[in-house]
Amino acid sequence: MARPAVRTTGLSKRYRDVDALRDLDLEIEEGEIVGYLGPNGAGKTTTIRLLLGLIQPSAGRAEIFGLDCQRQPVEAHRRLAYVPGDCNLWPSLTGAETLHLLGRVQGRVDTAYRDELINRFELDPSRRVRAYSKGNRQKVLLIAALMTRPDLLLLDEPTSGLDPLMEQAFRHAIHEAREAGQTVLLSSHILSEVEALCDRVGILREGRLVEMGTLDEMRHLSTLTVEVVFDTAAPDLAGVAGVKRIVVEGRRVHIEVQGAIEPLIEALAGTGVRELLSREPSLEELFLAHYGPDGSAPVGTRNEQHRASANDRD
Repeated sequence: MARPAVRTTGLSKRYRDVDALRDLDLEIEEGEIVGYLGPNGAGKTTTIRLLLGLIQPSAGRAEIFGLDCQRQPVEAHRRLAYVPGDCNLWPSLTGAETLHLLGRVQGRVDTAYRDELINRFELDPSRRVRAYSKGNRQKVLLIAALMTRPDLLLLDEPTSGLDPLMEQAFRHAIHEAREAGQTVLLSSHILSEVEALCDRVGILREGRLVEMGTLDEMRHLSTLTVEVVFDTAAPDLAGVAGVKRIVVEGRRVHIEVQGAIEPLIEALAGTGVRELLSREPSLEELFLAHYGPDGSAPVGTRNEQHRASANDRD
């Protein structure tokens, strides 16, 4: 039987009186792309550092392709590549020299793919790192990880500092990784990026994994948005089962429904509906179902915010 690409059992990390990660049970199958969400302090970066063997767990176990991350870090690192959100590179080296050095550390490089990525990300490899912007330094890290064609990519805010065009280049590269059968754990605050790329999504809160599943499986966390245009004045729908919020703008009504939509459809029958549009919740809305608009607290009622403003780092 094939082993999962990533498996953690009861994985925990405590710093004095602070639980950075608590009892994480996580499995990621080979070839999966999994998004990892949570605001500042939720435990995302702690998880990745434990998988890398950079810190020791307070309890539990982490494995990469069946290799113990603490006892067999060298063997585990041969099968993975890591992209942090903070770019700390050697300032006196050129981009080409940095890629060469990082490729030697990994031990394998697809040189043709490396050259293709350099062109795709529009990186000038002849310049020294000290002359690069943050975005260009991030490109070096991304190219260095992708060019090794690793079995597992651990990506912690990988597009930090990239402009929208380069974000599209990154997405294209992750789609290629999927086609090649590579596994990806993507920690990101760009929710549209996670929504576009990931097979499953995990949501962390205060060190605990509170939700894990596909977007379809997680729709119950938020509401369905329904927009109705009436021929005449809008009827009173406040008492309809499942209706959580109503905004009336003349003959146009915005309705948010939780649970079954059938009671609303029945209530609308015979009321002179001209147009009816429905929309499932986006990943941002699913995320905000667990956090306030600042990413720091659970939401008690439906939130009107449209953007999560959590900080970049864990």
